[in-house]
Amino acid sequence: MHRLRTWQLFAVCVLLWGTTWHAITYQVSDFPPELGVAMRFALAGATLLAICRWRGIALRFTGRHHAALAVQGVFLYGVSYVCVYHAERYVPSGLVAVGYSASPLLGGIGAALLFGTSLRGRFVAGGALAIAGVALIFWPELVRPDAPADVGRGAVLTILSVLLSTVGSLIASRNRERGVPLLPAMGFGMLYGALAACVLAIAFGRSAAVPTALGWWLSLAYLAFAGSVLTFACFLTLQDRIGPGPAGTVGVMTPLIALIVSLVFEGYTPGVLTALGVALAVAGNALMLRRASSSRAALVSVPAKG
Repeated sequence: MHRLRTWQLFAVCVLLWGTTWHAITYQVSDFPPELGVAMRFALAGATLLAICRWRGIALRFTGRHHAALAVQGVFLYGVSYVCVYHAERYVPSGLVAVGYSASPLLGGIGAALLFGTSLRGRFVAGGALAIAGVALIFWPELVRPDAPADVGRGAVLTILSVLLSTVGSLIASRNRERGVPLLPAMGFGMLYGALAACVLAIAFGRSAAVPTALGWWLSLAYLAFAGSVLTFACFLTLQDRIGPGPAGTVGVMTPLIALIVSLVFEGYTPGVLTALGVALAVAGNALMLRRASSSRAALVSVPAKG
């Protein structure tokens, strides 16, 4: 990854994360979302730990560390993604992606409450703009006369997934402070998230035959390896090179790609309010990311990744 130029790292993150939201739609058509999430992160987590082993990164941690990694994985990769997968059964994938525009403000508030960090007025104002934009984007879908009855359920699941993912990101930030290397934390966290998704599948009585559709297996490989391993490697390299604040602009552009993909492949037809909402969400995120790159809130925000 270090051989790639900065703009190439940025492009890989935006294009891959921007299309993973649509790839999820192939996972939820004929297969339980909980099992799809479990298989995705089991593959991704095992791959990351294999990479760590190959690079000689230590994988031995105390029981206390594993407990913290388990909590991180359950929130960041397990239950939050189960909510994402279910949400995409009811609303266009691009709308779910835009919902993550609210995560920087939620992460900043969480960091202030848990870590005692300060919140600047510009950051709060930007977060409020982003949330207002998300509300405008979802509003036409909720009130249109021919709206499916489950659109509201999709919106609630999107909000829940953002909240859960933000909690997971805050826990991941604390784990980093306690000296847990990032790649092993991601690998073990993804495995714990896969286990949590399996537990949910058992609790909900989910069962399914082995998928036979080629599209399902191709989308699984894309989500596990391109959307979970490659993009994180590029994003972390980008963050090390230019800082977490500027790298966070990936989260501004990703929802735009996701909306375009929804427009082309899912028949999504945005209106004037949608366009205004996108503009507010992008402006709000851009305003938040104009803070100093060393800001703690920027470190715990979540890129809009599918």
